[in-house]
Parts: sequence; C-alpha cells; structure tokens
Amino acid sequence: MEGKENSTSATNQNKQRFKRICVFCGSRPGYKSAFSEAALQLGNLLVERKIDLVYGGGSVGLMGLISQTVFNGGCHVLGVIPRALLPHEISGETIGEVKTVADMHQRKSEMAKNADAFIALPGLYITIFSLSLKYAYMSLIVYILIKVLNCVLGGYGTMEELLEMITWSQLGIHEKPVGLLNVDGYYNSLLTLFDKGVEEGFIEDSARNIMISATTAEELIKKMEEYAPVHDRVAPRQTWEVDQLL
Repeated sequence: MEGKENSTSATNQNKQRFKRICVFCGSRPGYKSAFSEAALQLGNLLVERKIDLVYGGGSVGLMGLISQTVFNGGCHVLGVIPRALLPHEISGETIGEVKTVADMHQRKSEMAKNADAFIALPGLYITIFSLSLKYAYMSLIVYILIKVLNCVLGGYGTMEELLEMITWSQLGIHEKPVGLLNVDGYYNSLLTLFDKGVEEGFIEDSARNIMISATTAEELIKKMEEYAPVHDRVAPRQTWEVDQLL
C-alpha cells in the first residue's frame, strides 16, 4: 500500500514539473488544418495540466490560436513582443499579459527566463538569424539548414528560437527541456539533418538528445517530463552571465 502511495505521489509530482512552458510557433496558420489542430490540442493540454503559457505575443496565426485557448481555459498567458511589432496590423492584439521589450534578443531572453521548458510548433516569424549560434558545434549545419532548406522546413524565426534554446542547453546556460512537436512530418528534414550532424561528427551523440520530439502534444510533454540532460556542457553554468541571458 505504501509503495503504491509513493508511486502515485511521484507521478503527481512529475506531472507538476512544469508551471510555465514557452511555445514558439507561427504568426501564420499554415496551409494544413493539422497545424491549427495541433496548436489547439497543445493549448487544451496546457489548460488541462494547469500550465501557463509564455509566447511571442500577438493574436495571429498559430500564436493566436494557442494563446487564446490557454487564456480562455483560465491559465496565465504572457506575451513578450518587441516594440517594433506592437502595431495591430503586424501582430494583432496580444492575449493576456503583455511585456514589451526593445529587440529580438531581449524577447528570447525574457521568454526563456519566464519558462520551465520550450516547445516548437511549425511556424514563421520574420526575424534575423541569431549570431549566437556561431558558438555552438552545430552552427555550420544550422546555417545550411536556414539558408538551403527553409522552403522545406518553414520559417526562419521559429527555427532560430528553437535552435538557440538547444544551443544554450549545449553551452550549459540552462537545463530546461526543449521539445519539437513534429506535426504531420513538418520537421522530419530537420531531425534528419541533426542525425546527419551526428554521423558526420559535428554533433555529439549525447547532444543530439537535447532535442525531444514527438508527433502529439501529450506524448511530447510526457517525454519532456522524463527528460534529464546527459550531454557534456561546453562551459559550467556559473561561468555564464546567466542574469543577462535568462
């Protein structure tokens, strides 16, 4: 009986691992209904588990769908948006609490600081590729991906945000789970490229495990709850000016 109670307690504790999840996704809905359905399913799952949402602000595309779903479900929504993107004709009206920042780097920093984990849906933001990726071992592969395969994989911004969180994990800046919701095979080419990076010696086997992927929201969050870092950090966390990044 006692063992069963301990098991139940551990399960409940595991389910409460995340209080806030940052979701990177598109300011467009995409052509397939599967993308919108996935955003709604993820939003409903966050509500069911009483997990608050951190996102890039606005009310258009997949960003609008998931933020409105979480907000309507009674959970807190924090939208972090650069001042330049505030006009309604660009991003629409941000759902929930709004935090205005100066630029894209500060946006990512604030989103990361306020989240316990990260999930990327398919998406597109109009952003500039982050130079911080040059410090990661996978930078060459990422550069090729962004320049050559964007037509297959999607927009620059969601990729850049996702890959920077992977990079920060590899560098030792954070140990938060990074998840990829691979809707309808959208990210298959990206995952194949990561595997190619391992095969060619640009990505360590252990670092490949930073990226957690699944085809459904429920499976993805379950995997993220079970995640424990196994990769070697490039530098100890205490050597980074973490307050400036997270």
